[in-house]
Amino acid sequence: MTATPAADTPFWAEPIEALYARLGSRAEGLTAAEAAQALVRSGPNLDAPPARFGQLKAIRRRLLEPLALILVCAAIVSAATGDVAGASIILTIVLISVGLDTVQEGRALKAAESLRQAVALTAEVLRDGVFLALDVAEVVPGDIVRVRTGDIVPADIRLIASFALSTSEAALTGEPYPVLKAPGDSVARSPAEAANALFRGSVVQAGEGTGLVAGTGRATVFGEAAAILTEAEGPSAFERDLHGLGLLIARLTLALALVILTAHVVAGRPVLQSLMFAVALAVGLTPELLPMITTVTLSRGAMRLAARKVIVKRLAAIHDLGAMTVLCTDKTGTLTEARIQLDRSVDPDGGEDRGPARLAAIAATLGGDRGGLDAALAQGEPKAAEGWSLISQRPFDYQARVGAVRVKGPDGELTLVKGAPEAVMARCATVRTASGLRPMDDALRASVVGRVKARAEEGFRAVAIASGADWGGPTGDEKALTLEGFCLVSDPIKPTAKAAVVRLAEAGVKLKILSGDDPIVVRRLAGLVGLRAERVLSGPDIADMPNAALAVQLDQVDAFARLSPDQKARIVRLFRERGEVVGYLGDGVNDAPGLKTADVGLSVEGATGVARAAADMILLDSDLAVVADGVEEGRRTFINIMKYVRMGASSNIGNMLSMGVASLFLPFLPMLPTQILLNNLLYDISEIGIPLDHVSPAALRHPQVWSLKAIARFSAVMGPLSSVFDLLTFAALLLVFHAAPAEFRTGWFLESMATQILVIFVIRTRGLPWKALPHPWLTATSLGALAVAVILPFTPLGAPLGFVVPRPAVLATIGLFVVIYLLAAQGLKRFAFPQPAKA
Repeated sequence: MTATPAADTPFWAEPIEALYARLGSRAEGLTAAEAAQALVRSGPNLDAPPARFGQLKAIRRRLLEPLALILVCAAIVSAATGDVAGASIILTIVLISVGLDTVQEGRALKAAESLRQAVALTAEVLRDGVFLALDVAEVVPGDIVRVRTGDIVPADIRLIASFALSTSEAALTGEPYPVLKAPGDSVARSPAEAANALFRGSVVQAGEGTGLVAGTGRATVFGEAAAILTEAEGPSAFERDLHGLGLLIARLTLALALVILTAHVVAGRPVLQSLMFAVALAVGLTPELLPMITTVTLSRGAMRLAARKVIVKRLAAIHDLGAMTVLCTDKTGTLTEARIQLDRSVDPDGGEDRGPARLAAIAATLGGDRGGLDAALAQGEPKAAEGWSLISQRPFDYQARVGAVRVKGPDGELTLVKGAPEAVMARCATVRTASGLRPMDDALRASVVGRVKARAEEGFRAVAIASGADWGGPTGDEKALTLEGFCLVSDPIKPTAKAAVVRLAEAGVKLKILSGDDPIVVRRLAGLVGLRAERVLSGPDIADMPNAALAVQLDQVDAFARLSPDQKARIVRLFRERGEVVGYLGDGVNDAPGLKTADVGLSVEGATGVARAAADMILLDSDLAVVADGVEEGRRTFINIMKYVRMGASSNIGNMLSMGVASLFLPFLPMLPTQILLNNLLYDISEIGIPLDHVSPAALRHPQVWSLKAIARFSAVMGPLSSVFDLLTFAALLLVFHAAPAEFRTGWFLESMATQILVIFVIRTRGLPWKALPHPWLTATSLGALAVAVILPFTPLGAPLGFVVPRPAVLATIGLFVVIYLLAAQGLKRFAFPQPAKA
């Protein structure tokens, strides 16, 4: 019978006896038979393989989108009614769009390989009373495991014995400093504060330890973070919006086609001709090129982002980046340099003094470990050790929290001791101040400790430096040392971080720090980069906080510390539930849930494999300024996509509606089905240059969010305007010029093409068209397609297509209507755009 822990009690907080009982283990470890049974219960110490999506599934998913289904159905009907050319054109457009999208978004979820690279492959396990090297997959809860310097911790472990043990938990917590570990009881509420536990995926920096395996595989901190990679991704904000637009167009298309077909049949028109006309109208109403324009625009955005050191894994994430309203970011490696730096060197009174830095550099250069803290101290005074030689050394003792060297140099032989302030001060008899040596009495000790604590509150870590004449040897029993001062170190912020935060704020993006690091460090960082630093919420603070209460805090707090991976994801989820478009920037295992939960996940080239696998974009330069560049590019991409949608709203819908209504009252079809398809083809060609178009700087200052309401508003203003000029054209052709059917169709074809194509130059910007000139490629494709449409009736191809050469008066009238239409569109477009301006 095994004991059951309290529901909310983590394994490091359980009494060790209760943990042994719950796991069915003991200090001597498990037998092979017991381990085999445990393996059946817990499964192998591995992570589940990630959800994989092959290319066939990706293609099928895209073909099932409403827009693609409309086009495929239209192609089938067109082919069935004899219009093979039209069906071929439609299917070609669909296949090119789907093909581009699939190729550009080739998924790179190789999380299993990344996980294997990130964790230990073998482990030293106590079985049947003997330590054996076993495959990490065979480790089970209840095993006794031993780890040494350089080992990657294979499971979540409760320490039962250790010697000078420290680990690096940077990939899990984001904290760059080594963490001291020792057995004992703990009341910590988060893994980052659990000094009596080792966590899977962390690295042993020094010493060794033995512990009881409390969790394996997915039942570990690492496993919980990585498990989110096995979940299937839902549609992004952009994909949901595109899906919604597709459904709206599908309903409009089906309704119009059925109404026109029914009316024609009731009126006694030929069924086959009526069916072909209805199909042609449906195709004319459908923005065939929207999938292709979207993909090409996003692909071009991906190439532009690549030039800005951003690799895009999922194309739709470019739009989501432009729509982003909240950016949650880890601290280490994104806002900070992820390295330890010597900031200040001070005497015991707190005054600036390079003496402690010089002595620390000598000790670190001659007797340090060349990495981390010692590297920072050595670089603080790179020439300090010149003329000094090492006599003896005592490596840093993580139990005693000090290390020492005996050196010889210009000042003779000297003992230098460095380490934790309280440990070094306990060995000091005197203190060096600006006025000379003073005895280390209780009052002086208290004032020095107070200054050290004050520096800690500012986010600095203090390394104490002491000197003396005696050498304590291996035992380290030096007593009469002199406290020389302190070296204050920190993880420095990136030079571009503060400017990038300001830039994002000006772009309407709120920044939130979600870190696993110490609250004091996070508070200092928030203040340095310009965020609100008065309050920092930690993981234990929000652990029992209801979602409603935490949601209120999201507006009042900019910095969160000591967060577990699931807490990071929880905050991201709450932002999304409020309607925010959330980005997440992180590089550690603990960031994977946040990366996966966010609308757009951003990681960096040097991130852990799990973080890179969970991300939608990879930054080749770990710099927040690159994110700001990406936001700008995402907005540019979205704005150009919206130009196409607005063209369809302002002209396509209006023209097709006018044609459908007119067909009910005219004694002949206002345009032949082949003419409608030709109209649509030339119109689509005219828009190929949209992805290359310029975007005004003012339009890039706000998050760009797809709004069906805004599209409906634009359609409600510009669609009827197009229909009014269509009806005016109909009236002029019938009542003024008494045009025959062929001339009527030719005249209306020319008016329809001119208004549809030229309106892009009006609606592509909110201001005056000539003050924001289009890209030359957009000008070329638009005017080129219009030229083909205008010239076609005058060529030998005109007659087979049902066109005739119109009279000059007809051409002049149509030209006048087009000019008036464009002026009216310029005047009314301010009512069509949503207010306040966001695009």
